[in-house]
Amino acid sequence: MTKQLVTKHELDRGQNPQVYATGIKELWRIPGCDAKNKGRVIHTLGWPLDMKTFGGGFAYFMGDDLLSLGFVTGLDYQDPTTDPHAKFQAFKQHPYIRQLLQGGELVRYGAKTIPEGGWWSRPRPYVDGALIIGDAGSNLNPARLKGIHMAIKTGMLAAETALDALSKGDTSAAVLEGYADRVENSWVKEELFGVRNFHQAFEHGLPIAGIHLGLQLVTKGRGFKNKYEAAAGHTRMQKVSGPPPSKPTFDGKLTFDKLTDVFNSGTTHEEDQPCHLVVNATADHCAVRCAEEYGNPCQHFCPAAVYEMVDAPERKDGKKALRINASNCVHCKTCDIMDPYQVINWITPEGGGGPVYTDL
Repeated sequence: MTKQLVTKHELDRGQNPQVYATGIKELWRIPGCDAKNKGRVIHTLGWPLDMKTFGGGFAYFMGDDLLSLGFVTGLDYQDPTTDPHAKFQAFKQHPYIRQLLQGGELVRYGAKTIPEGGWWSRPRPYVDGALIIGDAGSNLNPARLKGIHMAIKTGMLAAETALDALSKGDTSAAVLEGYADRVENSWVKEELFGVRNFHQAFEHGLPIAGIHLGLQLVTKGRGFKNKYEAAAGHTRMQKVSGPPPSKPTFDGKLTFDKLTDVFNSGTTHEEDQPCHLVVNATADHCAVRCAEEYGNPCQHFCPAAVYEMVDAPERKDGKKALRINASNCVHCKTCDIMDPYQVINWITPEGGGGPVYTDL
């Protein structure tokens, strides 16, 4: 809905385009881990990503012997074969992470895109009859990977604004503009403005980012200038070069393939409903143009094996055809965001289907 509102009403005019990252998460139960680690938080940066790609891992010890473990890959990477799910599985093989998971059992899986653009990517948060809150309004601290507190606060501010509007019998943008004023005068603005250039600092890779981030710490988020510019992540993807990478292998104990993780997400959809992943392109676009230019990156960036290029006997040119396994979808929306041609549109599936988010 936000995507449509922003496009129709040009709510992002004058702002940086939103930049996203895909977070892949597994929930593990590790008997006895609470004794030493309850409440512990671990954040990492970089590995196993290359030096040009933003991202890192996290581990949150949640009590009840549960460990929430995940990895975030910035959706402004250059290599079209980048696979966020595979990066997460590689992350778990680091000796330190492997040791954390020793004796544990996988309980749940999930994936979600998060808005990393920060303050300068916020769309205008009001329009006739609507207010934009939470992640949809870029209300997330990209330096801390933290946004739930802002979703709650912006929801409260939106509720106050809505009450005023309903009391006046006027839900026009002129009245709802008061919501933007409330955000400006709250700690939401203060926190986001302090990290307003955080993600943009990684534009030219990790080594240069270190210089920018150090200066931003000293200048309270400013850095070299008040507003760093940004580009939409999908525009940074480069054309494919060289042979495709070899497929990773998984042991089924520490590391898992996408379909196993989809099973552990508890995802269910009505099999006979209309496909909620709409590809606004011809069959030849996927089979020929995208295959030749980018190597069909949807096969790699989707963390749920939704998109497959399969043999197509009906094609006389020997090219493969796109198969969409919509029932696998874990609702992360990576495909809608990272497709280099922007021809994939994620819409809400019928019937209330999707993943189980228990404890995630």
